[in-house]
Amino acid sequence: MDYLLIKHLHMGMAYLSISLFVFRSILSVIESRLLHNKLLRTLPHIIDTLLLIFAVWLMSIIKQYPFADAWLTAKLLALLVYIGVGSIAIKRGKSAVVRLWAGIFAVLIFAYIIGVAKTHNVLSWLAMAAA
Repeated sequence: MDYLLIKHLHMGMAYLSISLFVFRSILSVIESRLLHNKLLRTLPHIIDTLLLIFAVWLMSIIKQYPFADAWLTAKLLALLVYIGVGSIAIKRGKSAVVRLWAGIFAVLIFAYIIGVAKTHNVLSWLAMAAA
């Protein structure tokens, strides 16, 4: 498959992932029983697995890798923080307020990751402003 197809599949999975995260985060804040729906518990894992598969595929195509290329290292580290904060937003937060703020922070981290992906710079969106 060619680069553009894999890139767009990766981007599509990323946008599906964040959309589903926001929806589940809202359900968590309002303490909806829908959050425990089997599809809403399974689908994020499928989407995120595909997202990571396409990410690894893209890295092999462009021959850039975390810990060798700073921007990919920044994306990986931000992803780990996003996963931790996201788990607080969806299930580990002790109160609705904590889950709300964790959800907001997770979306901001995701925005940082998107900026790094677009600019290939650890400064993310700030790199575009500096240019």
